[in-house]
Amino acid sequence: MNVPNILTILRALLVPVFISVLIYLEPFPAACGFIAAAVFGITSLTDMLDGKIARKYNLVTTFGKVMDPLADKFMVFSAMISITVKFFILSGKSGAGVNERVLANVLLWVTTIVVLRELAVTSVRLVSAQGGGGVIPANFFGKAKTVTQIIAILIVLLEYAINIGFGVNTLWIASYISLALMTFMTVASGVNYFVLNAKYFKTK
Repeated sequence: MNVPNILTILRALLVPVFISVLIYLEPFPAACGFIAAAVFGITSLTDMLDGKIARKYNLVTTFGKVMDPLADKFMVFSAMISITVKFFILSGKSGAGVNERVLANVLLWVTTIVVLRELAVTSVRLVSAQGGGGVIPANFFGKAKTVTQIIAILIVLLEYAINIGFGVNTLWIASYISLALMTFMTVASGVNYFVLNAKYFKTK
């Protein structure tokens, strides 16, 4: 149980903290958005630190290779699902604008794509393990996917604080752009992952 693995576990433990902020600070949208973004930012920071420390001090373990991407999934899934539910509740309230309703539906589709991609990649990891390939480490596309997901979630939370908390109408433009980039990288990294590991699906 080294420092990188402790940071990985901490990332998973921060998930319920993030969800609690979204739920219990709902009456205070500005605080809700900013604090949720801060918690998610800290959670994402542990993702960057555990990998750097593990590689720098040669602390890479099988536990870390398995739990690191799993903790990432906990982090992203909880954030995407919670935010999507939050926007559907928001879009159903009186006074909600068209942009909030559209964004709620966009979030639903993006979240579905993210979840399906991660489940598909996890299935490849399981096939690899059964085929004697061991644990498949994340490559550039996988890391770029995670970065765009983190950025998109932070932007949506910050725009929520600005739009709903302060009553400023940004039309959610930054959220739409970041979600589009995130979706592209999510799909592209998934396709790349399957192409690189196609050998595990070949029959002997």
